[in-house]
Amino acid sequence: MYRIGGKREPYRTLRDTLTDAFAAPFRRASSLLRGQAYGAAGLNETIWALKDVSFEVKHGEVVGIIGRNGAGKSTLLKILSRITEPTEGYADVYGRVGSLLEVGTGFHPELTGRENIYLNGAILGMSRAEIDRKFDEIVAFAEIEKFIDTPVKHYSSGMGLRLGFAVAAHLEPEILVVDEVLAVGDAQFQKKCLGKMGEVAGEGRTVLFVSHNMAAVRQLCEWGLVLDSGGMVFSGTIGEAVDYYLHRVLNPTLSPTLDLRHVSQRSGVGGARISQIGCINSQGISTNRIVIGEEFEVWFLVDFHEDIPELSVGLEVLAEDGTPLLNLRSDSQGIGFGPYTHGSCVRFGIEVPGLPLYPGQYAIRPWIKHMNWRRIDHVQSPFLIVFESAGRFACERLIQHGRGYLLMDCDWSAKIVH
Repeated sequence: MYRIGGKREPYRTLRDTLTDAFAAPFRRASSLLRGQAYGAAGLNETIWALKDVSFEVKHGEVVGIIGRNGAGKSTLLKILSRITEPTEGYADVYGRVGSLLEVGTGFHPELTGRENIYLNGAILGMSRAEIDRKFDEIVAFAEIEKFIDTPVKHYSSGMGLRLGFAVAAHLEPEILVVDEVLAVGDAQFQKKCLGKMGEVAGEGRTVLFVSHNMAAVRQLCEWGLVLDSGGMVFSGTIGEAVDYYLHRVLNPTLSPTLDLRHVSQRSGVGGARISQIGCINSQGISTNRIVIGEEFEVWFLVDFHEDIPELSVGLEVLAEDGTPLLNLRSDSQGIGFGPYTHGSCVRFGIEVPGLPLYPGQYAIRPWIKHMNWRRIDHVQSPFLIVFESAGRFACERLIQHGRGYLLMDCDWSAKIVH
């Protein structure tokens, strides 16, 4: 439980304390005469970031913890890492814990990369000989050989992330706790991290992994916990947990239009903002349910907060687990739009030909960027479209497809040759 709001208590001297104790009875009497509970105005509002969460992780299990922003995932990992003391309840942890909760967690900015490796190892309870044995491997993984004797305060966020992950993963913790650090690294480093976590799991050590990348969670984990509003709402195999999160938590209802004005999950340099998105089928009906192979239009509104001479627009199409499938972009066809002035609101439409995707739910993420490649606004929170089977693809078994996402309309033949 955390307190939010309220005034912070200033530093109090002995004289302040004695004066307050002498005046307290008079203030209490005055409040009662006015019909107020004494001290009510000074109460702080509280919030349960995590409550009534109970589970057990066995030795050697790889567990994914998923949920929306603010669900309590990071708080849970901080409790398990002994960083935050629980308000009530307890966490029994048997084994040496290596945590990577934020970029540079546990690093002293004034110390060099070399010194921080030894400091982190000592905190984990490792001897100098153990750290010496792993040192070269850590530096090679982090790819910072040239800067190993430079103070960490001069590192970029990417360098700090690489070193932090390398230390956490290579100093042989019995329990590895990783919180959404892959969002900072590039694609090559993400692949490297997932490979290393797979190695750690393969060695029989326990891994707790928090991420919004459902593809990475599915690839790495075997068991999943779903948190929502501070409570645990589901526990099961990772496939079941991801499905529960996508369908019951993230998108309990589907709408043919989505208001994006208050969505905070976005990136870009600004100057314009995508405020609404919707979908229209080939009959001109506003819907987010599209028949496989049917043409449809995705549209979105953009509010301009400054003059922009020219821009390009596009859509990302992703599978339910976050795997990117398509990136439709106007500049790939040499198409730009503008100029637009401050205060304008523009509706952009993208007519999409029939996509041969398996039946299921897919995410659409719109973006706009300057023609010089600087991204203006990129919405990370997905707008969902459901592709439904019909016609030649009207087969129930399609819903239970295996690997792959594309559903091709092929001509098939069979001929006896003997």
